[in-house]
Amino acid sequence: MFQKKQYISSGSLSKLAFRKLLKNRFALVAMGFIVFLILVAVLGYLITPDPTPFANAQFLELNTKKPGFKVTMLKVRKNQAGRHTNFFKQMISGVEQNYDYIPIHRYYFHNDSIFIEEYTGMTPNEGEIKAFNMADVVYAVQDTKAVYIKGNNVTFADVDGQIQNVPLAALTQQIQNEHIVSKRFLLGTDRFGRDILSQIMIGTRVSLSVGFISVFISLLIGILLGALAGYFRGWVDNLILWFINVVWSIPTLLLVIAITFVLGKGFWQVFIAIGLTMWVEVARVVRGQIMSIREKEFVEAGVALGYKHSRIIFNHILPNVMSPVIVISAANFASAILIEAGLSFLGIGVQPPMPSWGTMIKEHYGYIILDSAYLAIIPGIAIMLTVLAFMLTGNALRDALDVKLVNKQ
Repeated sequence: MFQKKQYISSGSLSKLAFRKLLKNRFALVAMGFIVFLILVAVLGYLITPDPTPFANAQFLELNTKKPGFKVTMLKVRKNQAGRHTNFFKQMISGVEQNYDYIPIHRYYFHNDSIFIEEYTGMTPNEGEIKAFNMADVVYAVQDTKAVYIKGNNVTFADVDGQIQNVPLAALTQQIQNEHIVSKRFLLGTDRFGRDILSQIMIGTRVSLSVGFISVFISLLIGILLGALAGYFRGWVDNLILWFINVVWSIPTLLLVIAITFVLGKGFWQVFIAIGLTMWVEVARVVRGQIMSIREKEFVEAGVALGYKHSRIIFNHILPNVMSPVIVISAANFASAILIEAGLSFLGIGVQPPMPSWGTMIKEHYGYIILDSAYLAIIPGIAIMLTVLAFMLTGNALRDALDVKLVNKQ
């Protein structure tokens, strides 16, 4: 019996790699987690419990509360014109609230006022008793001293100068239904009384942004220098390889810190600094791959046909070396997240009030030896899971893209 050889066509390699990737369950879970993180980062303030800019609403009475903590709040209208923010601006920058939220222990109504006992968290509570005019709670009042009862109605002027005449019973009912609200902190609060869940969600933006931008910069520099060194060789290769070795010999974190000091502290400076240190490995891999592919027949055919060097490099050689570059990019993404967290922990990364997982650990690592270790553990777990997801994805891509022609009997 003759053995019939079947060959996989080059056009089916991508499909074969995709099917192989789908069989890796850990990779699918990791990629699903990454997609989830991307959605959280993109939607941002639209889905955070605290939609204020930088998720920075502070309630000092509620500092370091445990996960799942629930409190009753009085929602008081600010005496200013209402702020209206469009959908995209709110999604990207957040929105200033039109209300002040006051944690309360109990409340009662008397005449045209609502009396509250402020929440202190102690037993017994023994909070300060404060009175708020009911019209001032619901409406933006021009002058609180000019609010008065006329019959069963409350009369006042709003910030626009319009005279309002509202039934007292309607005000009482509206406050009970709409302005006495319960707020739950699923992951607890930090030492400033901020919602940890909101801080974690907005911190996702920083981690993913530093990964994307840093990897983009590293690919831009690394592919360019690696392609030039591997294709032209000679003195060009010697010069670029010398530069690569010099940068490679400097510890990454120290080099990032040095560049950060030159560029200054800030959001974009951290991205640029990390990107400028991560191109070396990309350049080394691209150089080695191109040096081996440069001797192939299709490259010699392109040279014989008089094609420009740029066309041969970018149109014919680089598409054949992108598989290892993709794998390196996934690993670099994880490294960028770790470096950013380290810089923020050292205080030279993203600056407050912008939330960052590294900054959250820095602010609360002292609580690890107390009964509030979760303040530092939660952002640490977020970093660990994100890095693990990208590493699993990178390993899965490496295995899936390692597709070779096989003979089937």
